[in-house]
Amino acid sequence: MIAIKCVVWDLDYTLWEGILVEDTDVVLKPGAREVIETLDHRGILQSIASRNDHDRAIKKLKDLGLEEYFLFPQIGWGAKPQSVETIAREINVGLDTFAFVDDDPFEQEQMKVCLPQVRVFDADDMGQLLAMPAFNPPHVTAESSQRRKMYLSEMKRQKAEESFSGPTPAFLATLNMELTLGPAREGDLQRAEELTVRTHQLNTTGRTYSAAELDGFRHSDRHLLLVADLRDRFGSYGKIGLVLVEIEGVVWTLKLFLMSCRVMSRGVGTIILNHLMARARDEGARLRAEFLPTDVNRMMYVTLKFAGFKEKETEGEVKILETNLSRIQPCPPFVALITDPA
Repeated sequence: MIAIKCVVWDLDYTLWEGILVEDTDVVLKPGAREVIETLDHRGILQSIASRNDHDRAIKKLKDLGLEEYFLFPQIGWGAKPQSVETIAREINVGLDTFAFVDDDPFEQEQMKVCLPQVRVFDADDMGQLLAMPAFNPPHVTAESSQRRKMYLSEMKRQKAEESFSGPTPAFLATLNMELTLGPAREGDLQRAEELTVRTHQLNTTGRTYSAAELDGFRHSDRHLLLVADLRDRFGSYGKIGLVLVEIEGVVWTLKLFLMSCRVMSRGVGTIILNHLMARARDEGARLRAEFLPTDVNRMMYVTLKFAGFKEKETEGEVKILETNLSRIQPCPPFVALITDPA
């Protein structure tokens, strides 16, 4: 089962008892605060889709000390499936990683019909969510526990970009981005496992690996396991990329390449691919890549093609691509690439 990345809450009779527009003294349901805080610690994002007076609901959430936990809350009088779609666009994760919690059977059924990818739960089941496998990542890494704060930093970036009047490359130059690419270390393995489980859109094959399997690759003479980290003047994006290369003589095969959706617009994918191309060229090797099409990873195929990879053959459902190492694009000037060959 795909892990839940975002929980969208109703408010009246779901997070709190009663109807806010009728009683401004509504109180939280027993256990609601613990569920919200625990999900946040586990790196599961949260938002709101509620038919309510926006300003009154936000004030109540502030009074309860909970407003900061909800990203892109949709509070108004529109249809809740549309609200969830808006949240998904803003957060930039797939609807199949969303959970929706509401007390109203009509709202539940409407969500199931309009957005069947979204998993729907009754408000009375709130106390059971924390024990469900989909809400329990195998590891809570330092990065996952900071996920919401990273999204808040991203919101600041977006506001800065919206207010910038020049071309995109000029804005990117203002970010002072540093991309670090180096071999995975023991402390990276849990996050690397989490990336394989959680990353679906920007993923060349969709394969998942346990920390133990990744540790095996880390110690293998036949593999390169690299982790990418990105930061800018607004703060760290965290570890946002993972690369697994299999080495067989003079043939290097990219078995897995994935990136967090949060860096889609930063050109990071092409930078990493061009670094691998240069590294393979310097070793006198050819560079191939495996691509396994899924319902959501078309963008990674485009990224490979943009970097010069062309289809050579297929092995079952897997496409095998290879690139010409005589044409390697330089790293753009708006990113400082820091590599660690150790």
